[in-house]
Amino acid sequence: MKQQSLMRQIMPLSIILAGRFFGLFVVMPLLSLYALSLEGVSPILVGIAIGGYALTQVLFQIPFGFLSDKFGRKSIIAIGLFIFILGSIICAMSEDIYMLILGRFLQGAGAIGGVVSAMIADLVREEKRTKAMALMGATISLSFTAALILGPILGAYFGVASLFWITAILGIVSLLILFLFVPETPKIHYSFISSSDKYTAILKNKNLQIMNLTNFLQKGFMTLAFLIIPIALTKGFEMPKEDLYQVYIPASLLGFFAMIPAAIFAEKKGEFKGVLVIGVLLFVVAYLLMLGESVWAFVAGVLVFFIGFSVHEPIMQSLASRYCKAHQKGSALGIFTSCGYLGSFVGALIGGHLYEYFGMLAISVFVVLVSCLWILLLGFLANPTFQKNFYLPLKEGVKSEDLEVLVELRGILEWFINENEKVAVIKYDKHFVLEQEIEEFVKVRLKDKLEIPREV
Repeated sequence: MKQQSLMRQIMPLSIILAGRFFGLFVVMPLLSLYALSLEGVSPILVGIAIGGYALTQVLFQIPFGFLSDKFGRKSIIAIGLFIFILGSIICAMSEDIYMLILGRFLQGAGAIGGVVSAMIADLVREEKRTKAMALMGATISLSFTAALILGPILGAYFGVASLFWITAILGIVSLLILFLFVPETPKIHYSFISSSDKYTAILKNKNLQIMNLTNFLQKGFMTLAFLIIPIALTKGFEMPKEDLYQVYIPASLLGFFAMIPAAIFAEKKGEFKGVLVIGVLLFVVAYLLMLGESVWAFVAGVLVFFIGFSVHEPIMQSLASRYCKAHQKGSALGIFTSCGYLGSFVGALIGGHLYEYFGMLAISVFVVLVSCLWILLLGFLANPTFQKNFYLPLKEGVKSEDLEVLVELRGILEWFINENEKVAVIKYDKHFVLEQEIEEFVKVRLKDKLEIPREV
């Protein structure tokens, strides 16, 4: 597949997902202030309004994925976008906090993130998928940064309700992009050797559970920050809400530019665990700075928080995907994503309680204590950089059972056949076996199974 073709196939889907992320986060910098102006409000209900979308994301991620397997990706994405548009309109027309919460629940109920990722996997060859996912991730990161920059500016001058109307319009544009530019995808089947009880295996995987908890805590701290930052700046430090962009713009830009060196350091040096720990330490520093009585100390805490959050973002999903078997990735990443959305909801809910009854000191102490335990837990995370893939072109009709001779090689972790590409993917641990050894082995034992034996 040529790069131009890759861009043409992935960009429409990336834009759809980025538009949805933009709509969810463009209101975040001002949402707590907006919610406080509605009838029937309390800090706890504000927390539910901020994190409510995440709760319904948790509930609908897996059903939407199942339905997309049965009825096709495009139709399910269209349904999800329609629900998202409806929720945005309800939010825009809200006159009390309960109507706003209903709208936020509906915004999250259009849980199409996993379906879009699955559609990209359908469209893109196995060898190109990492590049495709990176392209999608970069587009989402840009939309997230743009949302945090534009949200305070547009909301201050046109009202927060206008942001929800913009979100609804973006949803309609996404529907048009879906039907005009996104092709129907063929169903791709994979063959692999595995135990039948894959869900038990996922739940018993220590590394996956650590990553699930990491996603839960990171997203929880994010929504907690979006709850308290605008309230503290406007109520505590008497900053006009139209000036909040002066904090969010540099914070967003610093976070965005922190992503690149963090990803390079983690990938090139194999320091995934180190990057995660650095991000958590930055959370601790951020919330300690926010305890300061000076507005400058608080703003410094906001800047540090955004950097800490952003250094996690480019590596977390990639890291989680390395700890599961090939046939477990859909389920494992679905659980991983759901844990993140659950963290978003719980973070907003806990933040609302703590802020209402105990204030900023309690929030900072809570974050510091949880972060210390989080860092200890990351110490048990295994380094995945020693796991490599070897790609093996096969003849027509080769089955996974034909490759069972690979069990004779120490260090082979798994293998599966991409039936669409007619390629066997062999994952191995380079501590125990080298690529050259695998190459020599398959030349001798599997020569009648290979499509092009001399080029293996």
